[in-house]
Amino acid sequence: MRPLTRWVRQGDPAPSRLAYRMERLMLTPLFRVALRLGVPLVAVVAAGAVYFSDAARREAIVGAVANLRHAIESRPEFRVDLMAIDGASAGVAADIREILQVDFPTTSFDLDLDAMRAQVLELSPVEAVALRIRPGGILQVDVTERVPAVVWRHRDGLDLLDAGGALVHPVDSRAARADLPLVAGEGADAAVAEALALVAAARPLHDRFRGLIRVGERRWDVVLDRGQRILLPPTGARRALERVIAMDQAEDLFARDVAAVDMRLPARPTIRLNAGAVEELRRIRALQWGEE
Repeated sequence: MRPLTRWVRQGDPAPSRLAYRMERLMLTPLFRVALRLGVPLVAVVAAGAVYFSDAARREAIVGAVANLRHAIESRPEFRVDLMAIDGASAGVAADIREILQVDFPTTSFDLDLDAMRAQVLELSPVEAVALRIRPGGILQVDVTERVPAVVWRHRDGLDLLDAGGALVHPVDSRAARADLPLVAGEGADAAVAEALALVAAARPLHDRFRGLIRVGERRWDVVLDRGQRILLPPTGARRALERVIAMDQAEDLFARDVAAVDMRLPARPTIRLNAGAVEELRRIRALQWGEE
């Protein structure tokens, strides 16, 4: 008979539960990556926190970084010594220098070109502007000014407007820009494009043309010398004006004692006579009736 001691186990070869779980974790790729990278990272962060906990060390590092930045920014290739402005009139160039307030010499790192561009665009005569740093330390400002197209007379004075109706700058008198057509009335600035089209259509009346008046912010009156007017409709104004010009060329209309030609109803043009012409017409008719 075999002894029972041969069947007694000297030790359990199976791993403990904790060891088993650790072996399973070590077989997980994500855990191995976290262990390989995370532990050094935590150690570095802890060491950095301990190092930077000292105020003197922090100040020394901040000072070293500031000195390094100053050394880089002070290099000749980053230095800006002057400003060049092209495309602007003398007055606009002076305004640009005044609003930018750049203290030369400076460095390109201290110039916010986008903010400077926005400042220049606030000037009403400036339509577009581009800023860049040229070789040689030059701040280049390329300006496109608005081109005056009309003189606008309103309750507050006279302004020059471009073809889009944007303000260029005020003027003291009509004579200052007698070469430009005159528009007047509230809302005329919002319809400059239509006004210019009417000015072009009125070219046959150029010698007698005096300007355009915006009426009710919806239509135009053409003003000629001797106080004569052409009342245009809100829509189809250019076509109506061309009809009146054709009538004038055929019948010499505005050479007569006519006060206005009303085209507000294009199907029924109306001619208004001056008071003297009306009285003369009545006298002629009275004479005709008397003869009859």
